[in-house]
Amino acid sequence: MKASRREWLGLAVLALPTLLVSIDVFVMLLALPHLSVALNADSTQQLWIMDAYPFLLSGFLITMGAVSDRIGPRKLLLIGATAFGVTSTLAAYAPNPVLLIVARAVLGVAGATLAPSILALISAMFRDPKERGLAIGVWFVCFMGGTAIGPVVGGAMLAHFWWGSVFLLGVPAMVVLLACAPVLRPFSYAEHGDAVGGIHVAPAKIDPASVALSLAAVLPIVYGLKQLAKDGPGVTALAAIVLGLVAGTIFLRRQHRLPRPLLNLKILRDPACATALGGLFLGTLLMGAMMLFITERLQLVAGLSALRSGLWMLPAAATSAVSVVVAPLLARRVRPAYLIAGGLAISVAAQAALALLPADAGPGRIAACFALTNLGAGPLVSLATGLVLGAVPPSEAGSAGALNETSGEFGFALGIATLGSLGVAVYRATIDLPAGLTPVDAARARDTLTEAAQVAAGLPDKLGSDVLTAAHQAFTTGMQAAAAVSAALLAGLAVLVLVALRRTPPTGEKDSWTPSPQPTEPGSRSTATAADRP
Repeated sequence: MKASRREWLGLAVLALPTLLVSIDVFVMLLALPHLSVALNADSTQQLWIMDAYPFLLSGFLITMGAVSDRIGPRKLLLIGATAFGVTSTLAAYAPNPVLLIVARAVLGVAGATLAPSILALISAMFRDPKERGLAIGVWFVCFMGGTAIGPVVGGAMLAHFWWGSVFLLGVPAMVVLLACAPVLRPFSYAEHGDAVGGIHVAPAKIDPASVALSLAAVLPIVYGLKQLAKDGPGVTALAAIVLGLVAGTIFLRRQHRLPRPLLNLKILRDPACATALGGLFLGTLLMGAMMLFITERLQLVAGLSALRSGLWMLPAAATSAVSVVVAPLLARRVRPAYLIAGGLAISVAAQAALALLPADAGPGRIAACFALTNLGAGPLVSLATGLVLGAVPPSEAGSAGALNETSGEFGFALGIATLGSLGVAVYRATIDLPAGLTPVDAARARDTLTEAAQVAAGLPDKLGSDVLTAAHQAFTTGMQAAAAVSAALLAGLAVLVLVALRRTPPTGEKDSWTPSPQPTEPGSRSTATAADRP
């Protein structure tokens, strides 16, 4: 059960691309204005340049999780890494917006292979639940580190190089991954080319109808949520969400009938796993939306540049890194329920403090609240992921990892749509504009803080200053409302976790999945994997 030096070296190999791909995702926010000018991209093309990647990544996570279990996570990881590196290079030198959108879409499909295969490899390499928890924590540190230093690295690169340089960040990491692939042991019979009990083990085929239904479910829902966040409730957004829900219902019904489904829903029967996935969904929903509010406040209210805003986010990355690594170590002796609930209590206090900050609060106080929020969220992120992976055998770890990541993707999109809409609604209801504005300028200023800043820039000094003051106060009020709702929901989640996981033992006592010998009828095919074999 104990991991050898080779497994820990393999974790280092997996951590590097995670860090750089995470950076690559977040620097796009900084690169968009530069590439829009260079490629002469209109507003619609800019939207698809940003959204093509997350749309396709979200849509293909479930499929790639199943592919990982069929062909082996190492093989899928190497295929995905190769595609990601090649397509990143093509995106960096795209001559027009259309080819860049196509490249971003292919990057999304390639990116969907990474998380399920990496989590499956971690699950197989670290069968000791104590070591697996620590390995997951290290992996999350790399991911969160990329989100924090992405704006810093992106700002520095865009200051010295052309816009395409941000796409090349992940290429060296993929080259290192391909070169060090022998360190990653194969952990499935599909990769070993082996057999069980003299019976050849062939990977189950992927059901094309399930793939189509999963895309028909995920893509419209994510699109609808993004439209809700951008324009509020509308016919297009609501119709897309309804279409996705209908396709999702058909998809779930089909999975129940298939002997080897694309997504094994039986793992949701494990109470600890179901609670962990629900907690990750709600936690990501709240944390992701508040991160967006904080970055907007630092740039649009405090007036900081993207680079300085990124620097103020570093304390949150540091506290998150400490939390996700220390939590698995404490979980060897303390029940996960107590650690997760205790951490969420810290996040609740931080969100409550954020809800009380005035409009003129400095960036230090904002960064401190966000750092404490991330400190408290660490146990939920690392321990919940460990519970999900520990609930299944290695042969199904890819699907479990994909489900884990899909819950986060949905949570983030829904959080932006709901809490973001709440903040916008409060902003529009509370903004108190000074007299003297034309009806057109007043309508623009009431729309968003960004519009208000543009209107203020074209007004006389005194009037423009009054418009900005009113907009900043209204934005702060909206952010305070979102933080108060976030604090209340996190408190409810803490109570739910405390009740639902109270019987889950510390990781040092028992793993949540223990292999047991199963009788095999003559002529039947075993579903065991090489990692399951003694």
